[in-house]
Amino acid sequence: MPGFYQHRFTAKSCHPRMVLAAAVLVLSLPAGANEAQEYYDSHTHLTNYVQEGITARQYLEAVGDRVERTALFGIPLQMHWSDRVTGKVAPTYYLDSDTALYYYSFTDAYIAEQYRSLSPAQQARFEPMITGFNPADMYAADHIRRVLQTYPGVFTGIGEFSIHKEFVSAKVSGDVASLIDPALDRIFDFTAETGLISILHTDIHMPFVKPEFKRLYFDQAVDLFRRHPNSTIIWAHTGLGRVVQPVADHLAMLEEILADPALKNVNFDISWDEVAKYVVATPEATKLTAALIEKYPDRFLMGSDNVALTEPQALFAVFNQYQPLWDALSPEASEAVRKGNFARLFDAAAEKVRAWEKANPAPR
Repeated sequence: MPGFYQHRFTAKSCHPRMVLAAAVLVLSLPAGANEAQEYYDSHTHLTNYVQEGITARQYLEAVGDRVERTALFGIPLQMHWSDRVTGKVAPTYYLDSDTALYYYSFTDAYIAEQYRSLSPAQQARFEPMITGFNPADMYAADHIRRVLQTYPGVFTGIGEFSIHKEFVSAKVSGDVASLIDPALDRIFDFTAETGLISILHTDIHMPFVKPEFKRLYFDQAVDLFRRHPNSTIIWAHTGLGRVVQPVADHLAMLEEILADPALKNVNFDISWDEVAKYVVATPEATKLTAALIEKYPDRFLMGSDNVALTEPQALFAVFNQYQPLWDALSPEASEAVRKGNFARLFDAAAEKVRAWEKANPAPR
């Protein structure tokens, strides 16, 4: 099928992580077990807004064979617990308190150490991401470089990091992030140099958007993407959120990007149960979404957006919620969204990043 990525495990074409993962699967799983590997998760947070959660090993135990590969990251923001606001009740989520959020860079070291604690076979199932930086800070790109050089062989990309995010952006201490901030240009210049893949959360429009502002964030995002054609970007949640719901032409806005050859570096993930609600809200919504994916099957990725979950059944809730979409898609398009696009994008990124690390070792 034209445009559909057909995944093959070969020593020459695949990154070593995938070759190793394939070998582990063939040697260790019973016949037919690979049929239970339903998706690769492009969007999982190991920790929450107070930097608590589960270990990488516990995550693997929870998902078993159903999720063979995962893009893994923490939360770059920490809740401020103020006794004056919530007393002795500790807030654990950004909606639990009116106190501010602040950037927490140690999350990157935690993810790196979790990855390093695993066996090579277990490491082959993860693509760790750098996320502990402030995208409104011109030094953000320097942080990313520092993490890469401190932990060579670990990270494949950056994100999820947020620019415009309902409820969150206004709570972050310091400057408000912006899509027109030169700090973002420094970040994407560096991801282009290194090959790091980026997962960007930015709302496609404002909450309760007025007509005159409907395209403001979208147009700023498109301008940013045009300035960085050599950076591979995944726009998280197709730009949607709890309050940022699809406007009448949401899919048409996505297709503006998908149809533009100059923006072929931009992809979308359909992570988060809030996004799934919109897609499966009506048979017509599912049909229209499926039609767009069928037209551009190599540009969408499945993700859960799970945050520090400990209940195994909850790990698959988003995937199961999308069942009407899986039913509406052709087998080829479904396979691409659930697995193939992840493998193609993250394998290519890992190969480039490892080459950059080899050429740019940490100063001694």
